[in-house]
Amino acid sequence: MRRAIVGIDEAGRGPLAGPVAVGVVWISPRAKLSYIGLTDSKKLSEKKREEWFRKMKEWQKEGKIRCAVTLVSHGVIDTKGIVYAVKLGIKKGLQKIDADPKRVEVLLDGALSAPVEFTKQQTIIKGDEKIPAISLASIAAKVTRDKKMKSLSKKYPQYGFEIHKGYGTLAHRNALAQYGVSKIHRISFIKK
Repeated sequence: MRRAIVGIDEAGRGPLAGPVAVGVVWISPRAKLSYIGLTDSKKLSEKKREEWFRKMKEWQKEGKIRCAVTLVSHGVIDTKGIVYAVKLGIKKGLQKIDADPKRVEVLLDGALSAPVEFTKQQTIIKGDEKIPAISLASIAAKVTRDKKMKSLSKKYPQYGFEIHKGYGTLAHRNALAQYGVSKIHRISFIKK
């Protein structure tokens, strides 16, 4: 029996504000999918990421993939650290897609790892560029997090989250200097 592939990647590890997003994508071993033009979310335009995200929703309706994105809050990041937050996101994402550790092979980007019960797992450097399942997870995480930051920008318009998504750009640092920290800033990151 062929195993289903599960790709995992995160978005928003480095920003000064907002949650970290972890994308988990299960691909059926029977699915015939076209990955032409697919790559790491950071190398795609916002429009292309949105197109892939819509395609993923269609594939999910057709039962070809299962996709989940877990947002882990700035509060968890501040109290437990970013590594813990990402691990928690991975664990919850795998639960959301109902991944059976005995029936899946988990492929993760960079230095990520899945819970130990997933004995068939592999971490791939630049996996988000090389492995379609990880690229899809990367896109799902990025699109979901960007939407969250755009919605938060309505509550905190002075910071410009809709533009920089919470990353430490000059404009964001200037806003911090002028207005101080908001309720969604990662205090532990700003101290650094």
